[in-house]
Amino acid sequence: MSSVTFSESAAPATQAPVLSPVAADVSGITDNASRGTLVLADGTTYAGYSFGADKSISGEVVFNTGMVGYPEALSDPSYRGQILVLTYPLIGNYGVPDMDVKDEFNLPKFFESGTVQISGLIVSEYSFQHSHWNAVKSLGDWLKEHNVPALFGIDTRMITKRIRSLGAVLGKIEFEGQATEIADPNKTNLVAEVTVKEVTVYNKGASPKIVAFHCGMKHNIVRYLASKGVELTVVPYDYDLPNSELQYDGIFISNGPGDPTMASKTIESIRWAINQENPKPIFGICLGNQILALAAGATTYKMKYGNRGMNQPCIDMRTTRCYITPQNHGYAVDSNSLPEGWKTFFMNANDKSNEGIIHEHKPFFSVQFHPEACGGPTDTAFLFDMFLEKVNSAPPKLTVMDTSLYDRPTFSKVLLLGSGGLSIGQAGEFDYSGSQAIKALREEGVHVVLVNPNIATVQTSKGLADKVYFVPVRAETVLEIIKKEKPDGILVSMGGQTALSVGIELYLNGDLERHNVRVMGTQIESIIDTEDREKFSAKLAEIGETIALSQPATTVEGALKAANEIGYPVL
Repeated sequence: MSSVTFSESAAPATQAPVLSPVAADVSGITDNASRGTLVLADGTTYAGYSFGADKSISGEVVFNTGMVGYPEALSDPSYRGQILVLTYPLIGNYGVPDMDVKDEFNLPKFFESGTVQISGLIVSEYSFQHSHWNAVKSLGDWLKEHNVPALFGIDTRMITKRIRSLGAVLGKIEFEGQATEIADPNKTNLVAEVTVKEVTVYNKGASPKIVAFHCGMKHNIVRYLASKGVELTVVPYDYDLPNSELQYDGIFISNGPGDPTMASKTIESIRWAINQENPKPIFGICLGNQILALAAGATTYKMKYGNRGMNQPCIDMRTTRCYITPQNHGYAVDSNSLPEGWKTFFMNANDKSNEGIIHEHKPFFSVQFHPEACGGPTDTAFLFDMFLEKVNSAPPKLTVMDTSLYDRPTFSKVLLLGSGGLSIGQAGEFDYSGSQAIKALREEGVHVVLVNPNIATVQTSKGLADKVYFVPVRAETVLEIIKKEKPDGILVSMGGQTALSVGIELYLNGDLERHNVRVMGTQIESIIDTEDREKFSAKLAEIGETIALSQPATTVEGALKAANEIGYPVL
């Protein structure tokens, strides 16, 4: 396989980059290649060699960090109007599959639309030889067929760092004798350019019936929904739903390019739908997340440089589980603008930006990432099933947490109340969990002070904790250690009942607050509520849950009487 690499960063347009062929058979491979220049709006220029169409264009310069999947990415309508910079160094080595091959839904099997959607492509190294059983042509030939320019021989890492520094930047690819002005594609209605013109129905006659707003809908979304056995009716973005006679059980809002406020017709239809007395379930992806938010009364904003790639970590606010997600967007929902009744569904673990919204009571939700990604992880594909469960009137299984829980406090020194003495026959689970907690804290750079009177535990092994006090776990003893060590955190849930009782006593006496010691993990208020059976029962009743009946007994006769009143089986 042949490729071209460069021994230093590409020079400005007035200078030629220094070539360093990696194999003898590629020497002179650029002799007949056209020269082109990437020009950013701030005046920065990068010279490169053409392997696509020799056509000057302008657009928004964005980067994608994915290692594979360029046929899918380049045909993704969400990239409309953009000059795409691929950070993975070697591109083109597996060619491009046949666009004429169709799937069972008569869609191009290996692509996200029927054409190349990007305005231009920038790569570091381009492989002039491709090798893949499914390839029918080179990437360069495919781009030329669709009249899309592409440059190689440019340090894409340098461009990416500049975009991350400057933020979203406009630019142009320019060839000699083809001067062009830089224009902002986000000022045009890009959704109108990529939507369908006519209504299309998949699985006609099936049930349930889903209507999907095509704002630049990726083919793989059609495949996912249609493969679930639903009747999928795909309509243009400006379809007049309020005045339609279309019968449907749920609404889907697709991904798409550009500023979401440009899709005003879609927003109007969704606003009408969510305000119905008996609303239909709604599910949105990517641009669909922003459209649902705008319809609900929230606001969106343009991100500094957007999130585009295959490994964005997103936290499910119902479970706190983090998923790796593929993304492609430059706009986001402002979580602080969500009206009453709406909550953050997913949150980006890196920048804390909104990755989804959900209604507290009504069957509406959306996500900013792509659960159906191709290529990319499909860890969140369960969201399609969640949507269909809502369509089929299944109750929600999980509730949403408050994003403020993720303002993680920092700790420098933590006091851990250990498991204490163990006698034969007792379980050592607190010793195990406590030792794991010590390891985790130290990995985070936290200084750990352990209180544990039992030298025979794993917790007290030499070198595990930073300091160990071999003293009884009592409130007065722990208080003296707090005064001496001045920790900023305390962990009471790793030492069994003794540690919990000591934590409660220190909390009720005001000792923790007085010495500025914050409780890590389960808070004392929650411990108190769970330790008191009546309070625990009342708390469960608040969320509609029940607790097993119970009665105290101190004699065998009393136990039998209580068991008969409660009913068997009993514990």
